[in-house]
Amino acid sequence: MIRKIAIFCIAVAPIVTGVAHAQNVLTHHMREAVSTGEAAPIGRLPATQTMTLDLVLPLSDSTGLTNFLSELYNPASANYRQFLTPAQFTERFGPPQQDYETLVKFAKASGFSVVGGSRDTMSVLVKAPVSAIEAAFHVNMRTYQHPTENRVFYAPDQEPTARLPFNLWHISGLDNYSIPHPLFVKKSEYAKLNGLDPGSIAHATTGSGPSASFLGSDMRAAYYSGTKLTGAGQNLGLFEYEGTDLADLTTYYTNVGQTLKVPITLLSTDGTSTSCVDSKAGGRCDDTEQTLDMTQSLGMAPDLASLTMYVGSLDTAIIGAMTTHSPLPTTIGCSWGWTPADPTTLDPYFQRMAAQGQNFFAASGDSSTWSTRVEAWPADDANVVSVGGTDLSTASAGGPWKSETAWTDSGGGISPDKITIPAWQQLSGVINSSNKGSTTYRNGPDVSANANFTFYVCADQTTCTANDYGGTSFAAPMWAGYIALVNQALVAEGKPLLGFLNPVIYAQNVTSDYKADFHDIVSGKSGSYSAVTGYDLVTGWGSPNAGLVKALIQ
Repeated sequence: MIRKIAIFCIAVAPIVTGVAHAQNVLTHHMREAVSTGEAAPIGRLPATQTMTLDLVLPLSDSTGLTNFLSELYNPASANYRQFLTPAQFTERFGPPQQDYETLVKFAKASGFSVVGGSRDTMSVLVKAPVSAIEAAFHVNMRTYQHPTENRVFYAPDQEPTARLPFNLWHISGLDNYSIPHPLFVKKSEYAKLNGLDPGSIAHATTGSGPSASFLGSDMRAAYYSGTKLTGAGQNLGLFEYEGTDLADLTTYYTNVGQTLKVPITLLSTDGTSTSCVDSKAGGRCDDTEQTLDMTQSLGMAPDLASLTMYVGSLDTAIIGAMTTHSPLPTTIGCSWGWTPADPTTLDPYFQRMAAQGQNFFAASGDSSTWSTRVEAWPADDANVVSVGGTDLSTASAGGPWKSETAWTDSGGGISPDKITIPAWQQLSGVINSSNKGSTTYRNGPDVSANANFTFYVCADQTTCTANDYGGTSFAAPMWAGYIALVNQALVAEGKPLLGFLNPVIYAQNVTSDYKADFHDIVSGKSGSYSAVTGYDLVTGWGSPNAGLVKALIQ
């Protein structure tokens, strides 16, 4: 049984208004490598080059939103789980209509073409030549040699300002210092990196797929083990930086003898192509991540009302669509990692998700312990559910859970972005000498699921593979599908949706029912941390046990 207490707390940067000639942008945009001189300047972007930017407005009442969320997740409050619709959120906490219209006028007057965005998404999506962008935001768009990668990147040479009667929150698209990458791992590449024989790495022996590999349906059997809940009526979203080729999804279902029953929508959020085809003549696009995200979420929740893949190049544009689209995805998987110039960039949107009853599951990564060199974000953000990796064994093909240990490369640790520890991790018994967590900064992951090289994967219009891919990429969409089952059960009982998972599951860590709710992973390690009894910085609370659905709907 989940012990429900009010433990929701979010730190939000203050919003300043005024009429200064050049207003600030409230988030940072200068890369540290640029400001310190670590990245050697090379030149400037061509003045005529077209860029796509997302101009993001701040919340109108961040303090009010923080107070609202505290009540929303307090079982003793009359507002408990009284989630807002996107329209209600905009009217209560979104930017004023006048500010949005002023920003549109500013964009057009600056020589930008307005191509998207809305007051609901809290942004104005624009296309403009570099010369116009430099003039509007008082920056020079320079090129630099990347300090750790063999490539050139572009970035502004100073913080942007704008002649507006209010501050902006953020300008997405001003640099390409960090290129988002999927968080899956190929066994052959892992073996080469670690000096191992690929044949020596453990693989599945009890899966339902070819060569006894695991299918998405095997994860459902292991972690849910029931048949009643299928995700019916629920809408799931996937956060993607590339499109896909749905023929690969069809191949997967055909090869494993299953039927795809869920309508799939590919939605471009900022003009990015939703197509991803591996073509020797036309250039390579790899849809491995995108296809496995679908097979894992659909395997867990095979009767969803819809699955929408939100495809974009700008993080705020993608998540802006995810928080306003109809039907609204109430459970979301993200299996991409990147390093933003400012880790608070998406917090207003994550807070909006919490207010609207949405859950954002972020893969914790596949490079072991988090550090300044090992990307943690967005999994170390305090407003998302961070999903680590395990090595799962089942009793039989399509059979129940048998045993589980920590996956050796599961991402986790203490936030390298120095994100303040959230209230729910400050509860007595969560952080202790055994797990070696921080009492100052955010710890991760929160939960976990199978991530070993044990899956069946179809992608890139090529021969499908078995036991060749792994990573927390598989675990995050699994959890998104699992919570769709919980929300289906809540709706059936006439109850509100679950909402943000973390304030709920951390509250139950000292109850006697804990092990009925989670498989507590107590063996194995990853990097600097080991799996221990209770919460740990490799597997979080563990993987879902049969009793978790019941506990979450009480």
